[in-house]
Amino acid sequence: MDLFEYAKSKTLDRESPLASRLRPRTLEEVVGQQHIIGKDKLLYRAIKADKLTSVIFYGPPGTGKTTLAKVIANTTSASFTQVNATVAGKKDLEEVVKKAQDQLGMYGKKTILFIDEIHRFNKGQQDYLLPFVEDGTLIMIGATTENPYFEVNGALLSRSVVFELMPLKQEEIRTLILRAFTDREKGMGSYHAAIDEDALDFLSDIAGGDARNALNAVELGILTTPRSEDGIIHITLEVASECIQKRTIRYDRDGDNHYDIISAFIKSMRGSDPDAAVYYLAKMLYGGEDVRFIARRMMILASEDIGNADPMALTVAVSAAQAVERVGMPESQIILAQAASYLACAPKSNAAVNAISAAMESVRTTRTTVPPHLQDAHYGGHEKLGHGIGYKYAHDYPNHYVEQQYLPSEILGEHFYIPGDLGYERNIKEYLKMIREKNT
Repeated sequence: MDLFEYAKSKTLDRESPLASRLRPRTLEEVVGQQHIIGKDKLLYRAIKADKLTSVIFYGPPGTGKTTLAKVIANTTSASFTQVNATVAGKKDLEEVVKKAQDQLGMYGKKTILFIDEIHRFNKGQQDYLLPFVEDGTLIMIGATTENPYFEVNGALLSRSVVFELMPLKQEEIRTLILRAFTDREKGMGSYHAAIDEDALDFLSDIAGGDARNALNAVELGILTTPRSEDGIIHITLEVASECIQKRTIRYDRDGDNHYDIISAFIKSMRGSDPDAAVYYLAKMLYGGEDVRFIARRMMILASEDIGNADPMALTVAVSAAQAVERVGMPESQIILAQAASYLACAPKSNAAVNAISAAMESVRTTRTTVPPHLQDAHYGGHEKLGHGIGYKYAHDYPNHYVEQQYLPSEILGEHFYIPGDLGYERNIKEYLKMIREKNT
């Protein structure tokens, strides 16, 4: 690095956002993620021993994926290079591979390639990297906010160890905020700022586990708040609230978090918890989820998990789906909340889904024939074929029921629909029992 490049790097360091300047340089400085970088953990030992294999860091924004990559860069003896998948093309990768091959061939030096947002690489780009990761030309570190099991090439994934990073705990965010206020070299310590206890509690909570979110708010607050008469910049609760006006909800309509939230929504209604159901509904609506998608999933649940225990559930779900199509947001949220709370509080039965699953399996495994008396008789000559002969018309008998074979002979005696004991399905069960007993 020449004098100009050195001066340029120092300028960039000073001008970089607080979250970037405060980024740890060693493992000991890292806050959080002790489940993967605790001193007895595999990743900690691999970094310390400089024996890292290809890894993928997966987790929400602001949890330390890039931080861990930078720590590795500071501790490894290997060459370290970085690309961002949003802008890097195949030509960039070819240049990285060429340099890596030269380093390995001439000096026996390995190359670590850090790929930020690796999920943005298309299949062709991921396939290109595969042989070089496999033969050791490159040690890959991928960082992604998306579930790598959905977004990363299976072959590349099988040659990597996936480490999941968790949202930082409130006390961990608190530690980072205090570090920002006291660190004079990389933080805002030279600004002589102080933060009130209630503002500290607020920021560490409202950040939602995202360190970058909290530090951005701290930086904004310190840079825009005038000094008090005592010469100190006081970050009060009011200032903190202005600097982070709205909690950042991690909800990506196109990512795996989308599936996590809808899964929790469905499971909460299935589990008869209207509070949780409405909460996850709010989280989806807050994140901009398509109300039609939510309504479709509620219609499925109405049959799959409620069924005939409350036949009105499907009617409510279908009505809600039609209503949100016509009304639109923001009023649709009221309609969806009404339907979600109704479905959550309805008696539950999965008898319908069990019935069709069992029947489909029977169809798949057993060849059957419709009993002759049930076959179509609406044409001349059906008598010669024996079709429809002996069929008993149910409405001609007491209770509009008559004992008769309906199932094919090959599966006679099978039971697919077994009513439960909750809600209206209890009535169905009693009715079936009653008519069968009276007509035996």
